[in-house]
Amino acid sequence: MTESKKTFEDAGVSAFFTARLSERNIKIPTEIQELVIPRLSAGENVLFQSATGTGKTFAYLLPLFQRLVQDDLPKLLILAPTLELCSQIKQEADFLLKDSSLKVSLIIGSASMSRQIQTLRKEKPAVIVGNPARLLQLEQMRKLKLSRVTALAFDEGDRLIADELFKDTLELVKRVNPIRQTAACSATIMSERSRERLLPLMGNPVAVLESEAQEILRERISHWALFSEPRRKIRTLCSFIAASKAKKVLVFTAKGREVGTIVAQLQYRRIGAAGLSGDLDKQVRKRAVEDFRAGRCRTLVSSDLAARGLDIPDISYVVALDVPDNGEAYIHRAGRTARAGNRGTMVTIGDEEELRRFALLEKKLGIVVYPKLLYQGQICTPANYTPA
Repeated sequence: MTESKKTFEDAGVSAFFTARLSERNIKIPTEIQELVIPRLSAGENVLFQSATGTGKTFAYLLPLFQRLVQDDLPKLLILAPTLELCSQIKQEADFLLKDSSLKVSLIIGSASMSRQIQTLRKEKPAVIVGNPARLLQLEQMRKLKLSRVTALAFDEGDRLIADELFKDTLELVKRVNPIRQTAACSATIMSERSRERLLPLMGNPVAVLESEAQEILRERISHWALFSEPRRKIRTLCSFIAASKAKKVLVFTAKGREVGTIVAQLQYRRIGAAGLSGDLDKQVRKRAVEDFRAGRCRTLVSSDLAARGLDIPDISYVVALDVPDNGEAYIHRAGRTARAGNRGTMVTIGDEEELRRFALLEKKLGIVVYPKLLYQGQICTPANYTPA
């Protein structure tokens, strides 16, 4: 995806927010920001899809916040599927709204409910970021008045309407003021089933905007496959981490219950590792992400859902210890690397049957997967054992 030469001012962003962006040396909107910001600024409902690392969060935060600042009337509710993504959105919101009178509250299921109730009562936040289940609880307890919400955002909308979250999301949206503006975004091209669930929650009409999610997947990410028997996968992973010499390696497993075991095995082999899964304590998860982001921990092992929306810019390698059942899951995994214009590598470690399924996924996604092997501490191509 190429950057636009237009400025944020051209997209209608106010001087207050352009000044905030300049503190991070952000001066030119990305393609998706250029598409989305004017539509949301005009009050439209927008569903947009763009690859990870292309600025989706600011694409909806900037115009929705600007309407908050200008009118002081809309109350914005932002829904996201995971603790990490909610926390990340809260940080970005706090950054944009610094020096303004508007307050942002984080409402997530793993935090103290009594403290959240106290915060809502005292701070009267104009912006609330949270997961559907906890927000629904507070509304049912009459501690949260959703009738005042006039702007609603779904971040990672396809996950919010997936089977495990759809019931809570649907029930929550029913309780939100029906006269509202709605934005929704996704990092992958949504399936028809996902759209059939999400679009009715957004009101009518809805502008559907898509950028090339596959462009980054095909052009900026290298795709590698490593063969390994199931019982030797951790050993193969350890050898790869050593050979890669990467400062940060993100490892995926589809089975969240295996995260702790994998971390323990890596640590036993003296590889700094931390885990990220839904069954871990909130503080443990937060510390794992912070240590990985700061470079204190070289390897982060995560389940698919826990890493949803994880934004760490300098991950060189993403390693999958299994082959996902669908292209969307693979795109989300691969999207943790090659962020903000960088290049990255997605590595899949699989046995014979898994790599056959991976070949089918390769054709479906239109990517090129290169087989690799580990030889004498180096990553090599199989044909001539030339280091990668």
